[in-house]
Amino acid sequence: MSETQFLINHIEQIAAYAHIWGFFIVFILMAVESSFFPFPSEVIMIPAGFLACRGELTFGVPLFDLSAVIILGLLGSLAGAFFNYYFALLFGRPFLHKYGKYFFIKRETLERAEELFRKYGEITTFICRLIPAVRQLISLPAGISKMSIPKFAFFTGLGAGLWSAVLALIGYSFGELSKEMTYPELIYKGKELIVHNYIWLFAGIAVLIAVYIFVHKKIIGAPKAK
Repeated sequence: MSETQFLINHIEQIAAYAHIWGFFIVFILMAVESSFFPFPSEVIMIPAGFLACRGELTFGVPLFDLSAVIILGLLGSLAGAFFNYYFALLFGRPFLHKYGKYFFIKRETLERAEELFRKYGEITTFICRLIPAVRQLISLPAGISKMSIPKFAFFTGLGAGLWSAVLALIGYSFGELSKEMTYPELIYKGKELIVHNYIWLFAGIAVLIAVYIFVHKKIIGAPKAK
């Protein structure tokens, strides 16, 4: 049984209580997903968007529930990211390299995240929120380097919010197309849709980065008049 299928089997049981605890479940699982535990956010946000469309979450109002799902997904991701940030800040790089394996942190993946952070700087906390494998771990080098808290919150929130919205909207669109999709169908069809359209997602990211660089260099980095 694959890791994804294992998670699907267990989270599907939790989803049975979505009409009561749906938003709380989204927050907790996205916080866990954003920390050390390596499981895909697709198994949380896509079904949540689908249930929102069907009116099967707490409020029973599709668009309101969809908005709440995205916001709670963002807040959960931020909570997990800040946990990683302060964990790295407190224990430091040597500890993570030596004992990270006990926290589901592969040394080679951590080193890759560190390399990206050193090469591209703070904006990687935004970009990497959209890249599998390093999505959760990019918060660790940010903590090790003592990245500014406001900047960390902004860039991480921007990436996590965008990713949560994309996944939730995929689930919502499935709910508009069909009312009878099973939980596994949602996950696998959603992941397939993401893979086929990743190029457009990264094209949008490239535009955002270009705007950020322009603003940073031309406005923020402009010399002050004496």
